[in-house]
Amino acid sequence: MNRLLLWWLCASFATVVLMQNIAPRAFAADKVPLIFDTDMGNDCDDALALGVIHALQSRGECELLAVTITKDHELAAPFVDCVNTFYGRGDIPIGVCRGSGKTPDAGKYNQVAKVRDGDKPRFPHDLLTGNDAPAAVEVLRTVLAKAADKSVVFVQVGFSTNLANLLKSPPDAISPLNGRDLVTKKVKLVSVMAGAFTKIPNEKGELTEHREYNVAEDIASIQSMVKSCDVPILWSGFEIGLALTYPHQSILNDYRYTPHHPLPEAYIAYIPPPHDRPSWDLTSVLVAVRLDRGYFELSNPGTVRIADNAVTTFEESSDGKHRYLSLNPAMLEKTREALVQLASQPPSR
Repeated sequence: MNRLLLWWLCASFATVVLMQNIAPRAFAADKVPLIFDTDMGNDCDDALALGVIHALQSRGECELLAVTITKDHELAAPFVDCVNTFYGRGDIPIGVCRGSGKTPDAGKYNQVAKVRDGDKPRFPHDLLTGNDAPAAVEVLRTVLAKAADKSVVFVQVGFSTNLANLLKSPPDAISPLNGRDLVTKKVKLVSVMAGAFTKIPNEKGELTEHREYNVAEDIASIQSMVKSCDVPILWSGFEIGLALTYPHQSILNDYRYTPHHPLPEAYIAYIPPPHDRPSWDLTSVLVAVRLDRGYFELSNPGTVRIADNAVTTFEESSDGKHRYLSLNPAMLEKTREALVQLASQPPSR
């Protein structure tokens, strides 16, 4: 057996083992039960990521069990309800971290939920304020208690507030398990958009350690989450979404199948085109459902450390439960196109 063939066989075997261990649907036809935890309103990539989830659900690849929100403003939940209702899924549970979350400002686009055309709402929905939504931990415990063991994928693209609070939650009438045990029993993978695993050029072009936003806004929660989460965590760092920008041409052209669409309206309200916004949160959704498609490469196992100054570091170890994404340059355009096609896919009505 020549060396090239031997190397190929070893690499193929290693990939299969990895997929069996952490892939949400590796080579399987089952829908991925998904929880989406978001700081909706702080950046438009959250809105696009939710659109990607709905497209994947329409394709039979996942099922969105709940959306929980870490942005502590009353309009974040109505905007989520707008999007869910637009895609024909207005009954998906929504939970909020009311009074205990970060970034209490309205954000640049959550007001889309309040836009009216004449005497009618542009985007019909029935959750008019986050003050009427249940607490995120209650929603998470309820959804997980009903789920099959080791089935749920938790996609976190905002702060770690809700997951940290869930992990610390005590037994209650919903489940006799405390939060840590409930997560360990029911969740098989956490896909997180947080941190940075390469140095990033600053304004002077110098490579520096990056203090990523989702980490820096709630350092205590992400430190607590990392310490208490016993299931595998897959990290999409700042550098991944930065390289995979979402083309503004898609925003202007690919959503014209309807007169009004909440995703491009959110994108335009955030920063009007022409600008290509990084697709940070979309990457965590895509890899959570399609880990076996080759869109990304994965690091060896290890452990992510969160410093008090919000810098993330990775220490490789064979028994580590963490991996982080990297981009194969040859796959960059294929991955970008997948994100564009999914985000702009028309609803199934």
